[in-house]
Amino acid sequence: MRDQEPAPGHPERRLTTKETAESLGVKPDTVYAYVSRGQLSSRREPGGRGSTFDAKEVEALARRNRRESSGSSGSGGELSVRTRITLIEKDRYYFRGVDATELAARHSYEEIAEWLWTGELRPGITFTAPKAAVSVARRAVDALPEHTGPTDRLRVAAIAAATADPLRFDLSENAVLGTARILIPTLVAALPPVRRAHRDAGPLAHRLWARLSGHPADEASLRVLDTALGLLVDHDLAASTLAVRVAASARAHPYAAVSSGLGVLEGPLHGAASGLAHRLLLDVLDQGDAAPVIADELRAGRRIPGLGHRLYPGEDPRARALFALLKEIPGAGPALAAARDIVATTARHTPLHANVDLALAVLTVSSGMPSTAGETVFAVARTAGWIAHALEEYGERPLRMRPNGHYVGPKPPQPLPE
Repeated sequence: MRDQEPAPGHPERRLTTKETAESLGVKPDTVYAYVSRGQLSSRREPGGRGSTFDAKEVEALARRNRRESSGSSGSGGELSVRTRITLIEKDRYYFRGVDATELAARHSYEEIAEWLWTGELRPGITFTAPKAAVSVARRAVDALPEHTGPTDRLRVAAIAAATADPLRFDLSENAVLGTARILIPTLVAALPPVRRAHRDAGPLAHRLWARLSGHPADEASLRVLDTALGLLVDHDLAASTLAVRVAASARAHPYAAVSSGLGVLEGPLHGAASGLAHRLLLDVLDQGDAAPVIADELRAGRRIPGLGHRLYPGEDPRARALFALLKEIPGAGPALAAARDIVATTARHTPLHANVDLALAVLTVSSGMPSTAGETVFAVARTAGWIAHALEEYGERPLRMRPNGHYVGPKPPQPLPE
């Protein structure tokens, strides 16, 4: 179908949905996603069967997509990716313009995830997984060696769950949302329970607790865990999130994209950092004083875990929110005092604030959880953000996450190796 001719009084040229999709290099479904995000305006012509779009507006969006996905921020050559999910500024962070700490204080993890994906707040929503997905994921995880870490378990669970989903290659928005709502509870259900008495029902934080701690869950502790999940849903383009977007740019299905994020998350500088803070806290509690423990860390040339964050010159807002709630947990007093001692002792050398890893460590230590528990909380929480970023990336030009290599090797032609 050819471009529609301008009507009298309407000088703009109109494009059909198909023509608009071809101009932008996306699927027709993505065109309507642009409309819902306010990036394009559409109009249904009298007597017409479909929507039409202003050709100039489409071309402007296409130019913007090409410019903003070129891989250069224009300052320092760092990769820059357009996103509408998280903003970090002035020691605060926002999900779609809403203060993330206030959101986590008022809503459950599942409510935040659903709102982040759809823009719709559904009070009381819980995510449940089909028995078939849970069964195949559990079998795969149970086959792993006993010493396997939580991130490896989650990655295997995600891959196993993908094999049970014949619709995993459907990247339409509704299909991806359906995958998201079953993938997260499947990951939790696939983890081996610490306590025998558990149910795979109710809020996700309750189900996750039984896989992290042998202690009975009190309301204050569950509230901290659920708030931690909500606070950690997303944090802009962290390394794991960038990996997810690269996978989604290549049109990997959501399970594979999440698996990419889990692979990066396992690094000691990312999701596993809370485990280092957990062990530091235990050492301080054992010694009864942070000074000798901090001295040993510095003597070994190690950075003190749980302190400082490059995106927050001041206080990490996630830590501030969690520490306020941790005071309500029965038995958390010693771990909180040890955390304060760490901050005060280190401040004599470098004035750094506690970050979210230290707050997670107080939760895991005071709740009798293993040192890897914070990593598990981080991974489960961040899966919701990864899905949000994958959804956003599926709406962009395919394979746009392809920076150019800067070759610095021997100048060709070189002789064949002998």
